[in-house]
Amino acid sequence: MIVTFKGKDYSQHHGSPFDRGAADSYYGRPPSPHYWPEGTYRGTMVSRPEMTPAEVEAYYAGYSFNEELGSKKDWGMEPLYPDNSHDEDNSDAQLA
Repeated sequence: MIVTFKGKDYSQHHGSPFDRGAADSYYGRPPSPHYWPEGTYRGTMVSRPEMTPAEVEAYYAGYSFNEELGSKKDWGMEPLYPDNSHDEDNSDAQLA
């Protein structure tokens, strides 16, 4: 499958640099260019030192694509202060 992002076409097949960049963003991982030529977790992973400039660009494009999309893994955790009502001036009163 091909996706067009910022005027360029990228392969989105499972394990591709674009796919892995999008997955790292989705799971909240920091960017770390890599890909799996035979499909994710199959064969040998190719890391940044072995990647071509075009492959690194595709990885970062995938990461940016997902960041702009805003698609993130729901880890099932509620925010500590969902309504931003935490008031540090009152935190000592709650402990007393």
